[in-house]
Amino acid sequence: MIQTFGEFIEIQPQQGEYLTIGFSPSNRSLKDKWENNGLSADFIAEYFKVFFIGNLYSNNQHKEEIIISNIKDTVKYISNELLENAMKFQNDSLHFTAKVGLSLYEDKLAFCVTNCIDEQQVELFQDFIKKLLGSDPQELYFKTMRNNALTSDNNRSGLGLLSMICDYSVKLGWKFETIQAPLTTVVTTVVLLEICEFRKWK
Repeated sequence: MIQTFGEFIEIQPQQGEYLTIGFSPSNRSLKDKWENNGLSADFIAEYFKVFFIGNLYSNNQHKEEIIISNIKDTVKYISNELLENAMKFQNDSLHFTAKVGLSLYEDKLAFCVTNCIDEQQVELFQDFIKKLLGSDPQELYFKTMRNNALTSDNNRSGLGLLSMICDYSVKLGWKFETIQAPLTTVVTTVVLLEICEFRKWK
């Protein structure tokens, strides 16, 4: 069974510059590898910064430097948030490789993260998605921040996804795919960031 939410699209990485990193379970669970998130996000950001330079059309060197800095910081932030979510909720009982992929197109940057989650998490996650899609993002963002200040359990707050929408004007989409033998749910999260947004931040 397949369910989609939000503005989900199937990413076709072969059509542009792309990078995919996989994280396989080993003698250490993915949850124990969180210290690698920052390194992975840094690598992804540096990689895409190099390719994005060729997409700049400004003759203003100072403006280009600002845009390049913006895209690097943004890619690092979004990558880190997506990696944290994937590793935090990954079902370690299954030998499933969690993946983060990024594709650079002429008009957008696409992040795609795939991981498997426990069946009891599916309904909770889908309820949050429906709440997010049916609410004003700014209002929900500040409400979530207030709730976080009152509790020490921020694991399911969704603040990272909300900040992507409010701070970077991204479009989000999800696909839930139920796979048999053994029964598990694979979640694909797609984050789309229009390249024109970078040129506004100057």
